[in-house]
Amino acid sequence: MASKHTDNGDGGAAVAVDDPAKVRNIVLVGPSGSGKTTLTEALLAAAGVIPRAGSVTDGTTVCDHDSAAQRQQRSVGLAVAPLVHNDIKINLIDTPGYADFVGEVRAGLRAADAALFVVSAAEGVDPATVALWEECAAVKMPRAVVIARLDHQRADAAAEIAACQEAFGAGVLPLYLPATGGKDGLLGLITRRFFDYSGGYPPKVSEPDEGDLAVIDEARNELIEGIIAESEDESLMDRYLEGEEIETETLISDLETAVARGSFHPVIPVCATSGIGLAELLEAFTGAFPSPLEHEVPDVADVHGSGTTSLAADPDGPLVAEVVHTAIDSYVGRVSLVRVFSGTLRPERPVHISGHGMADRGHEDHDVDERVAHIYSPLGSSLREVAHCVAGDICALTKLNSPETGDTVSSPDKPLLMRPWKMPEPLLPVAIVAKTRSDEDALSRNLTRLVAGDPTLRLERNAETHQLVLWCMGEAHADVVLARLKAGGADVDTEPVKIALRETFAGKARGKGRHVKQSGGHGQYAVCDIDVEPLPVGSGFEFVDKVVGGAVPSQFIGSVEKGVRAQLEKGLQAGYPVVDIRVTLFDGKAHSVDSSDAAFQMAGSLGLKDAAANGRISLLEPVDEVAVRLPDDHLGAVLGDLSSRRGRVLGTEADETPGYSIVRAEVPATSLLRYAIDLRSMTSGSATFTRRFVRFDALPESLAAQVT
Repeated sequence: MASKHTDNGDGGAAVAVDDPAKVRNIVLVGPSGSGKTTLTEALLAAAGVIPRAGSVTDGTTVCDHDSAAQRQQRSVGLAVAPLVHNDIKINLIDTPGYADFVGEVRAGLRAADAALFVVSAAEGVDPATVALWEECAAVKMPRAVVIARLDHQRADAAAEIAACQEAFGAGVLPLYLPATGGKDGLLGLITRRFFDYSGGYPPKVSEPDEGDLAVIDEARNELIEGIIAESEDESLMDRYLEGEEIETETLISDLETAVARGSFHPVIPVCATSGIGLAELLEAFTGAFPSPLEHEVPDVADVHGSGTTSLAADPDGPLVAEVVHTAIDSYVGRVSLVRVFSGTLRPERPVHISGHGMADRGHEDHDVDERVAHIYSPLGSSLREVAHCVAGDICALTKLNSPETGDTVSSPDKPLLMRPWKMPEPLLPVAIVAKTRSDEDALSRNLTRLVAGDPTLRLERNAETHQLVLWCMGEAHADVVLARLKAGGADVDTEPVKIALRETFAGKARGKGRHVKQSGGHGQYAVCDIDVEPLPVGSGFEFVDKVVGGAVPSQFIGSVEKGVRAQLEKGLQAGYPVVDIRVTLFDGKAHSVDSSDAAFQMAGSLGLKDAAANGRISLLEPVDEVAVRLPDDHLGAVLGDLSSRRGRVLGTEADETPGYSIVRAEVPATSLLRYAIDLRSMTSGSATFTRRFVRFDALPESLAAQVT
């Protein structure tokens, strides 16, 4: 339930910022279980937004308010939790760590100006996190690293920092190190100070002892060299090499520049339960992380996609905002989480809502004018009313009927469309059926809401198999979708997904269609003789007229073809459409009175059935071309698995990322139903794949027998 209240406490509740420079939008990313949500709770409590931190296992955290998240004890959706520190509003964007919810991570990256990678001190860096780091690097997203869960019995902060440096590459250097000798605190490398957390948060600051100074100086030299290397002041390196002490203010200023540029990535050890590192992390947010003014705004165009324009985070500029998340609340209704990129969003004002380019996933193109009644600052599921939302800030809107995730919100006077972010393709099909008639109505209503809020979900109503199929990102995603359907009053069952096959003739055959009926009065009379022969794959259907002597009157030639085509759609043996054949009409008979268009259509249909009975029908299955991107370490396992799926490997090529390859293969669609799950299991979540239909091929007789 989304609760509404207004609170202007010191911790940053319901603050309406006027200057984008006073905003920081930071998305927390990392593997499931690394401690992102727990860290967010600790930061909110430290800033005074909440009285005490909640627990993921108890289901009492601000961000995991969804019932599915509480049941699975892991985040399943994006959530925003703002706080205020040093008069700067920090929007923490908590995202799921499980691979099924990568769409939520992509939305969080879109809404943020910097990414905070949360890595457990006891777990190492997994391949999926490395892939996400590379994705951020490709768009020059500023990044920093938190080494979390320092209190874990297997925690090794030094080893984890080294692992991050190896996995993420150059520019990853710690700003702080855990204190030595079992002390509860951090050693500041730039300031040469000891931050003592033995009494809890906030820490007491003091001079380090001799043992800690040696640790500080060794790591400090490498840090300062890394910062100076990114400085625009070329004289700094010379001054440093000559032994001159560089001012702390200069180092911090250059640090912020390097972080904003995306070339330097500070590392901070943190323990959410004891509070270690929270003060230092908050200081880094405000002093080292970029504001929206330093982050490039995505290009916009008019609603027709033309006239590309670049904008800046200017509160007085044209209004451009984007819906980055959509939730359906049983009390409030549709809640749209919006990042404002330009202009200022104000209540009681009309806005234009545009959504384009997602029709293939059930999001029809739409352009609608609506009125914003109220603007809220979200804190998890709580909504706190604010006076406005300026460029660079994040807010929530309610009681709007049309916004879907990815939509652009702009001024009705000048409607604009923002370039959408890249969404992953859902590759796990789940066929569902309503349990009762009442569930059917609820299902239709809830599916519309779900698709509107989740662009990684694709809805398919298959006209051939007559199944309702939800294409999901994986089993966990499917579980959440089904749970939300049930919560909305739609109880559904799942059933095996059917693959739409095709039929064809395996060889030549001859058939006679005879439709003769005399029932008194006007009768029906039509006879046609046809030859059927197979054509190469993809040729379609050909109809040839070789009738001589008027055995079938010319006005009924087309009638025979209509009847044949109608039977092709119905199928001959297993009920699948018939393709890639040539039908030749070479003889027949007609009656001067009883022959008709309908009679010869029926004769054409019967003739094709007779040819099927005299010949042999072959089943065809769809074949997809699959492109798998994977680390080279898993190449052998993936190639072997593709072969076991009756796949034909077309080739392997090096990916642009070192250590990765792309395998291309043709695989029957029937063997790909659970490939999204199996590939993730084989490669520890490090591989991805795409697929596209290429053609139909003959289904092996051993499998065809199971179908028929």
